[in-house]
Amino acid sequence: MASDRKLFNFEEVEKHNKTKDCWLLIAGKVYDVTSFMDDHPGGDEVLLSATGKDATDDFEDVGHSDSARETMKEYYIGEIDASTVTAKRKYIPPQQPNYNHDKTPEFIIKILQFLVPLLILGLAFVVRHYTKKE
Repeated sequence: MASDRKLFNFEEVEKHNKTKDCWLLIAGKVYDVTSFMDDHPGGDEVLLSATGKDATDDFEDVGHSDSARETMKEYYIGEIDASTVTAKRKYIPPQQPNYNHDKTPEFIIKILQFLVPLLILGLAFVVRHYTKKE
């Protein structure tokens, strides 16, 4: 790594998001990976998808080898000013209406499976009662 660490703000790093000019932010360090785009085993699309954000999670999720981590040192150009990095937004699931089990088609079918036999049985008793010869 270079001895004279340059400090970049996030807005500057964010601008370098093209194939011919690609910078990545990983673990608070800035890497210019433009010359590595063609050599990256996952292709340049993977690198481009990690631009404009903190790509630390993307990098760690892949499980890079020790040699890949060593190779990163060649592309190191400086540090990021942490105060300029946008905070990660916490995922808030959309509000959904409460689920009412009494209004589902399955519930109606269960009720009908119970009531229809009772109605048939009741009808059978009524018919039997009125048609009975005395």
